[in-house]
Amino acid sequence: MISSELKHMKAAVIYQRGGAENLVLEEWAMPEIKAGWVLIKVKAFGLNRSELMTRKGLSPHVKFPRVLGIECVGEVESDPSGEYKKGQKVAALMGGMGRDFDGSYAEYSVLPKTILHPFQSGLPWETLGAIPEMFQTVHGSLFLALNIQPGETILIRGGTSSIGMLAAQVAKNAGLTVIATTRNPEKQRILNVNGAAYVLIDDGVLEDKVKAIFPNGIDKVLELVGAPTLKDSLRCIKPGGTGCMTGMLSESWSIPDFAPMEFIPATVRLTIYDSGQVGSSTQVLQDFINSVESGKVNLAVSKVFNLAGIVDAHRFMEQNQGAGKIVVLV
Repeated sequence: MISSELKHMKAAVIYQRGGAENLVLEEWAMPEIKAGWVLIKVKAFGLNRSELMTRKGLSPHVKFPRVLGIECVGEVESDPSGEYKKGQKVAALMGGMGRDFDGSYAEYSVLPKTILHPFQSGLPWETLGAIPEMFQTVHGSLFLALNIQPGETILIRGGTSSIGMLAAQVAKNAGLTVIATTRNPEKQRILNVNGAAYVLIDDGVLEDKVKAIFPNGIDKVLELVGAPTLKDSLRCIKPGGTGCMTGMLSESWSIPDFAPMEFIPATVRLTIYDSGQVGSSTQVLQDFINSVESGKVNLAVSKVFNLAGIVDAHRFMEQNQGAGKIVVLV
């Protein structure tokens, strides 16, 4: 049963689309637990560009008011079914979280069991908060969509994003040669230290720069910038290679007048990864957490905020000030 004191909680609520200042921290009614759902005490969550887009009103099916947040880590507060014990650490992500129903920008969240992943870890919450969506997107993009193999070359376009930073490490650990991009020359060293063998300054056209290093092109591309640069990214790929569009840092969803025969080079494959459609198993997540604990993977956490600083956190994300994941401690 839920304690009688838990009738209200603090939540960052957005009532209408617009700027970061539209996120209002206030007392919010404690959500009721439905059958098949669990009450989670949110400990931390990572920020995502998709939440920024939802805040701006670019997610057409989201209804306001809404508590945003597509991922979190925390502890089970109550599971009426008894499947989860109180205090069990869990990660949650996607599945309509923060869009179809209230998400993680709150002290508590009621979430369906279908999106929960129980785990064990002694890592601090600010580290764990960086993991769920970042890990799943990287794992799904590299292994499920791109099917990366040792000895291949991969271009990560949008290299200083949280996904880009982690993808470079994972790809390098898997035996690939990594090329990462940034628009800011001052971030070149960060990318080299993070595992990139080559760093390219992205001015919108990379084909000639890539082929100056690899004349025949490269094996794989992880496209994180989005629609505006996708055509150029595909032209960097050798015949038979694959490009995966995963991110939309450009906040552009579509390609006007898309003509596949002109857009996609012959024999080059184009796929996408969406963690809302295809996820990774709980065991794979636990294995990844173990790799962070062992030091095999170093998570790039750009900055940590608290829930009261959610407006500043969104502004920090929108201004692209960091290199890595932004985490909010609740």
